[in-house]
Amino acid sequence: MVIPVETQHLLAAKFRAVFPHLDERQRRLLAGAEARALGHGGIRAVAKATGMREGTVSRGVVEVDSGQQPLGRARRPGGGRKKAADANPHLRPALMALVQPDVRGDPASPLRWTTESTRKLADELTRAGHKVSADTVGDLLREEGFSLRGNVNSIEGSQDRDRAAQFHYINERAKQYQAAGDPVVNVDTKRKELVRQYKNAGRQWRREAEPVEVQTHDFPDQDLGKDIPYGNYDLAANTGWVSVGTDHDTAAFAVACLRRWWDAVGRAAYPHSRRLLVTADAGGYRIRAWKAELAALAVETGLEITVCHLPPGTYKCDKIEHRLYSHITMNWRGRPLSSHEVAVNSMAATTTRAGLTVAAELDTDTYATGVRVSDEQMEALPLGRHEWHGDWNYTLHPKAYPRIPVAGPDPFEQLNPDIAWLCHPAVTGLTAPEWDALIATITMLQQEQREAELDKRRAHRPRKTRSGTGRRPSLTLADRLLATVLHHRLALPHVAVAALFSIRPETSNRWIRDTRRLLQQAGRTIQPADTPLSGLDDLYDFATTAGLAVPPRITTAS
Repeated sequence: MVIPVETQHLLAAKFRAVFPHLDERQRRLLAGAEARALGHGGIRAVAKATGMREGTVSRGVVEVDSGQQPLGRARRPGGGRKKAADANPHLRPALMALVQPDVRGDPASPLRWTTESTRKLADELTRAGHKVSADTVGDLLREEGFSLRGNVNSIEGSQDRDRAAQFHYINERAKQYQAAGDPVVNVDTKRKELVRQYKNAGRQWRREAEPVEVQTHDFPDQDLGKDIPYGNYDLAANTGWVSVGTDHDTAAFAVACLRRWWDAVGRAAYPHSRRLLVTADAGGYRIRAWKAELAALAVETGLEITVCHLPPGTYKCDKIEHRLYSHITMNWRGRPLSSHEVAVNSMAATTTRAGLTVAAELDTDTYATGVRVSDEQMEALPLGRHEWHGDWNYTLHPKAYPRIPVAGPDPFEQLNPDIAWLCHPAVTGLTAPEWDALIATITMLQQEQREAELDKRRAHRPRKTRSGTGRRPSLTLADRLLATVLHHRLALPHVAVAALFSIRPETSNRWIRDTRRLLQQAGRTIQPADTPLSGLDDLYDFATTAGLAVPPRITTAS
């Protein structure tokens, strides 16, 4: 039977319209059905119209005539290329040998010290004679129950035997205070944050072509420095207070945060309370300055301040971490903390569906580091230790106590004892009263200069509370003045001055330059001596001739 040309054209047009929507088996069955309907010559006509082989169309006719039920799939079971693991039964054991922990610990394992990515695993398997792709390795690992996993913080080491009991003790105390309407706050410091247009983790909704541009490197800015958030969280009221410091994270700064919260919020929220419960992590129970500052706060506010520390190794149990700081971090995600105001405002704008509100304030005061509290000062504090773990639980009573001052003058104005023998009129050209007067003058000028620098850092905002001294330099002001006199009056080289004061020549040069500027502001000029000195040997000879008690000599490195 001859199939008309018009019929072949119609068949070709039909197949072109339908075939793109069918799979391989459906196309074969459709072609077989059309060939069967055309009768003799239909197989050849359909093959020509579809571009199929006649054998494929013939198989379609057979499948149509067989009357089989629909398979629900394109190929019969067992069809297609075999999986790599089925074709190579040794592939799966070889992969497991590379990733199993007991084999990874073997120093002879080829991937012992590398990152076990699917690509590296595939390369190692290929070198071992098992040709496989990285995607197949990933599929095999998932079939074996593997997945990408991070580290889990679960190994805590040794735990205090009273850990659970201390948590129970804190919980019972908190319930008693809250039932009586007294405040219970949890205090802690947050991670220090760099201030400038630096990258901040997280993302925010912005137009696709308008990302926030930030600095390439995140070195601390010399003028803006860092933000030091220290806060307290009121458990009953679900409110937070954060003081953002710019100087040092000290015990005085931590207690200042409590003082600011009580003056601004706590006093009005708890007008009839005469006691306060503070919970803190275990890091502060050994710090004497913390207890001394709290004692002063207790006397100042009239509050009986009880402190309960969490057991060691449980800092993640702080309520403030989960109920306050985590929400602050999420609130400013993707937003560079370009200034102190941005950080403070971002904290203050933090809220949650549970009703959390936050108040934040910038603290631009300076706080001295290295403050030491003597045994006598500790004994004078109105501190009562609890019967249960008195080191973790104690109360500061609002009772006046004798304030024992630190004995001796300000060490910042004193010479290093190792070089104090050089403070002699023969060396300095100044009598003892003249030396003391000059020290007092440049000390005042140096403090004014530092205050001006801090005022610039605070963007000329007024200081709100008492000032401190901040971090002490490696050399005292008296040491720097003596070094300047030795260099400018006796022409002692910087290398010799540095060896005498056990500092680097670059440090010596910087300190002498800064001290000379202070002397110029004071209107004082160092007059050169008649005999210049070229090294430490000349200095020792000069001092011996002048009748000074000279210690063993220091030699400069050749």
